[in-house]
Amino acid sequence: MSWILLVGAGIFEMLCVTMMNQFQKERHFKWILFIAVGFTISFSMLSLAMNTIPMGTAYAVWTGIGAVGGAIVGMLFYGESKDAKRIFFIALILSAAVGLKLIG
Repeated sequence: MSWILLVGAGIFEMLCVTMMNQFQKERHFKWILFIAVGFTISFSMLSLAMNTIPMGTAYAVWTGIGAVGGAIVGMLFYGESKDAKRIFFIALILSAAVGLKLIG
């Protein structure tokens, strides 16, 4: 259950970063509200996951999901570079997070 919470926390973190990008574009108050609620959910889920997952592992996986997810969203929806080198390093981040799960 802790790993499910951790993945959920990472997904909310990724969504919040995307909402921050939307706020930069639109400057609507609703995005600030969505960001605050999203990060509250993300941090709460991360905190619960850390009851059984070591802090270093949980934080690395959480930030990895956010970084990879944010990069993928940027490539798919915001026209960011899809360079092969960039995709390779994104895959390295993802594989490191999976590796932490396998050894933890």
